[in-house]
Amino acid sequence: MSHPAPYPVRLADEIARQLGLLTDHLAQLPPHEAVQVIAHVLDLEDGLLDGVTGLVSVSSTFAKAQAERGVLPAEVWLALGRAANDLDAIGGDLDEHRATLRRVGAQPAATAAKPPVPAPLVIRRHR
Repeated sequence: MSHPAPYPVRLADEIARQLGLLTDHLAQLPPHEAVQVIAHVLDLEDGLLDGVTGLVSVSSTFAKAQAERGVLPAEVWLALGRAANDLDAIGGDLDEHRATLRRVGAQPAATAAKPPVPAPLVIRRHR
């Protein structure tokens, strides 16, 4: 007889399932609604990306303690630490577009004064 998965494992499974549903919905939403969802996902204070970044950061802290005890290889801790840092940097890069996403998402689809003008997808980034 198998034991039921602990609550945190079931919670992680449910969150992964919900993310799949959100992805499916996002692919089918009208543009202004999709932009609203993206803006919420990328919100640095309470968005999904911030939550995942925090989860990976806590995982890195846990892995460090376990690596110090010899339970996990140090490479696991280092990989999780790099992932947390990378996610944080990605969040920072995307945050500079937050105002644009909110502005576009707040515009009702039917009240657009003129249709959007296509833009070239090659841009130069200034750092």
